[in-house]
Amino acid sequence: MSIGATAAEKRTVHHLIGGRSVASEDGRTFETRDPHDDGLLGTVARGAARDGELAVTAAREAFDAGPWPRMTAAERRTVLHSVADAVDEHRDELALLESHDSGKTLRHARHGEMPRVAQNLRFFADFAALATEEAYPDGPVLGYSLHAPAGVVSAISPWNAPLMLATWKVAPALAFGNTVVLKPAPQTPLTAARFGELALEAGLPEGVLNIVHGYGGDEVAGPLTGDPRVDRITFTGSSATGAAIMAAAAANLTPVSAELGGKSANIVFADADLDIAVPESIRAIFGGSGQVCFAGSRLLVQRSVLPEFLERFTAEAEKLVVGDPRQEGTFMGPLIGRAHREKVHGYVELAQREGGTVLTGGGPPDDAALSGGHYYRPTVITGLDNDSRTAQEEIFGPVETVIPFDTEEEALRLANTTRYGLAGILFTRDLDRAHRMAARWKAGTVWVNCYFERDLRMPFGGEGISGVGREGGNFSREFFTEPRAVVLRIR
Repeated sequence: MSIGATAAEKRTVHHLIGGRSVASEDGRTFETRDPHDDGLLGTVARGAARDGELAVTAAREAFDAGPWPRMTAAERRTVLHSVADAVDEHRDELALLESHDSGKTLRHARHGEMPRVAQNLRFFADFAALATEEAYPDGPVLGYSLHAPAGVVSAISPWNAPLMLATWKVAPALAFGNTVVLKPAPQTPLTAARFGELALEAGLPEGVLNIVHGYGGDEVAGPLTGDPRVDRITFTGSSATGAAIMAAAAANLTPVSAELGGKSANIVFADADLDIAVPESIRAIFGGSGQVCFAGSRLLVQRSVLPEFLERFTAEAEKLVVGDPRQEGTFMGPLIGRAHREKVHGYVELAQREGGTVLTGGGPPDDAALSGGHYYRPTVITGLDNDSRTAQEEIFGPVETVIPFDTEEEALRLANTTRYGLAGILFTRDLDRAHRMAARWKAGTVWVNCYFERDLRMPFGGEGISGVGREGGNFSREFFTEPRAVVLRIR
């Protein structure tokens, strides 16, 4: 059955290898379920190492002998814009699939993530076509640079923003002339599979984009990270998995770009405009049900404004609608699965053992209609030290720890006392303070008086165990190409 069937129908999802829809060679499958009610959405091919090898072979052949790397950037741009057009035309279908598969609210999938999927494709298609090279004339010698496509790219994407983050990797890789093997997270295979169908229909040559489903380790992901025919690996996910991928890639010295976990500080100073700071801080931790790598999960509030801020913040958290992600007005859908909800709740229990006080939330909602799903209420915890496990380890759920501070120096010290370094959020009216802190904050992105505003030309990535490398604009070009110097003697 086609992935393009209506969301109510069960699906059979195969791999896409060399332009063909194929089952796993050993016939194994796994189930994908709706986190709203644990309902079965379909069965998915469970790839083994052999399936990964076949996908790498198809991508290698398409790169070495196919037309894609030999097209001009303008020709590739035309194809990628056609793929983006197909995404726009199928936005409602893709959004519904994403909502069922990941628990994401339909409103956000339709109006936030699917437009960004198309934007990823259009931006990198245009960027690659318009990028310039440098020339270095020096008397009788002329030097110039080239950015040749790197080759075969393994792209391993997460479940929290499935198609948006998959295309954040696939779009630049394709735009700069590479071929790709994409492995979406096993929890959320549906939109990646449908995207592969749409890309072929829009004119992407066979073998240029291959999609394999399954698990990591020695299963389908093994060849994607350890095969010497792979030239680049781009990964978004947990820090532990990122470390394992880098270890596998090291055997072949394969370059890796990894955007990993986070425990980002959200700092609110007494001079902040609370009419901005409160709702943006709510969005920074409870948006996406807290399943966001750069969520502001350590809320540091200047002591003099803490009572007022905390009262307003807690009140707003309690107003958030937790429920069916397909219903209008829902702000938070379910967590991705039962095991993940148990992990999140385990941290709330840990926080209480560490001396924390749960001001609101701390468990699933009482609504019996939601009892079959993996829901968790927005949770606010006070009374913890910054060095507690709850405040230092990534929970990846709707759990906020609130910690007071007195001075700017203390706030910066608390913010930087973490092994992570993905993002920081700052609310203040003092622009001098904003510049001072941004310069010393160990974070790949610092948002001031806003949250999750993105310009795709800017670098994105993290410090510490939040990742290695940056992507976006020229940073993506540097990663997905092989910069080459050419020197000619002119007579």
